[in-house]
Amino acid sequence: GQSHAVDSNEIAFRLAAQSAFRGAYKSANPQVLEPIMSVEVEVPVEFQKEAVSSINRRKGMVLDIVVRDGGFCVIQSQVPLSQMFGYSTDLRSCTEGKGEFSMEYHSHAPCTRDDQDAIIAEYEKKRLA
Repeated sequence: GQSHAVDSNEIAFRLAAQSAFRGAYKSANPQVLEPIMSVEVEVPVEFQKEAVSSINRRKGMVLDIVVRDGGFCVIQSQVPLSQMFGYSTDLRSCTEGKGEFSMEYHSHAPCTRDDQDAIIAEYEKKRLA
């Protein structure tokens, strides 16, 4: 439409855009996404159980386990990045320092509802402070 000197000003357009965004946001049912990492863990076979357990404790999904010559096994998995902090120390502890891992970005996936609620509550707390 046309611009009117009485009701067409910058504040009116900002408020209209803000109201439209808030309405669309509520009806879109948004989700918080988190990065998922491809993690490859190499451990001696005698520590396979401990390594798999450590991945499961971190909300990871084991995709494949391959036993290699020399008594080592390689565990392919996907784990949320937020759960990987401190993993190096935990892996060394449960494998007597003999385990190694590498990780690289794989994709994004929705957070669990509990994690999402915690993130939103933290944001609201900071916003009101």
